[in-house]
Amino acid sequence: MLPYRDDAYDLARWLMRDGPAAEDVLQDAMVRALTYFPSFKGVNPRAWLLQIVRNTAYSSMKLNRGIELVPLASGEDGTDVLASTQEDGTDVIADLPSLDDDPEVSLIKARDYCYVRQLIASLPVELREILVLREFEELSYKEMAEVTQIPIGTVMSRLWRARQILVRATAKQEKP
Repeated sequence: MLPYRDDAYDLARWLMRDGPAAEDVLQDAMVRALTYFPSFKGVNPRAWLLQIVRNTAYSSMKLNRGIELVPLASGEDGTDVLASTQEDGTDVIADLPSLDDDPEVSLIKARDYCYVRQLIASLPVELREILVLREFEELSYKEMAEVTQIPIGTVMSRLWRARQILVRATAKQEKP
């Protein structure tokens, strides 16, 4: 299971939309996986672990329904920004642009990156999870069906709908 820890965290992060909550979900899922590993009879441990992460995330979302998290800092334009504190007590913004690009290119890339992340995060959870499993975790349709415990046809239709929503939102954004 340890080789798939990063994949499990990525899925938890996308489902929970919060790093610390994703870490909690991952920890709970790993404990469950280790507890029930002797009963594992499947052929795909990655899909099995991702299914446990998915179920743990949904359980956590039900438990935490109605709780709203407040960001640590916000940017000048009012968007949420991840922040951390150095040893000397000064705040450091975690999303600094790359030093490889000039400032204009960095800003454009950062804006586009944030926009795409916001679009994905705005998808309904059942569409978002399928999109993340396919595009970021690179699971096959069969593996996605195994993780989500839904028919392959449903996986395919949800992936199509998620992609269509993203295409429409991007087209709407590009119109002047």
